[in-house]
Amino acid sequence: MPATADTLRYSALKRSVLSIGFIRRGSLVRRFMPCGQPGCRCRSKPPRLHGPYYQWTRKIRGKTVTVRVTFAEAKQISEWIKNGRQLNGILSRMEKLSLRITARALGATER
Repeated sequence: MPATADTLRYSALKRSVLSIGFIRRGSLVRRFMPCGQPGCRCRSKPPRLHGPYYQWTRKIRGKTVTVRVTFAEAKQISEWIKNGRQLNGILSRMEKLSLRITARALGATER
């Protein structure tokens, strides 16, 4: 197959996958929450909630799982989630290019 602009773009995308670090799926949230103590500052008007607390949420076998993580863990998980989203974008572009390239290849051959 001769090198076209699409095949060159596809090859560049394949190379870009190699530079992506570890990935994780899910989302990360920063929360402030009240506690159960009746006289606590979080029950005052206005409330001064406890936190921040960081939670990583993802799906495991169709079930939503949430884990509380430290600030340092949250920073690292955030980077991994970003890598996962970057990988999704690259794969989506690869799929679109692949469809165009293979459609041309199928159209060029007799069936």
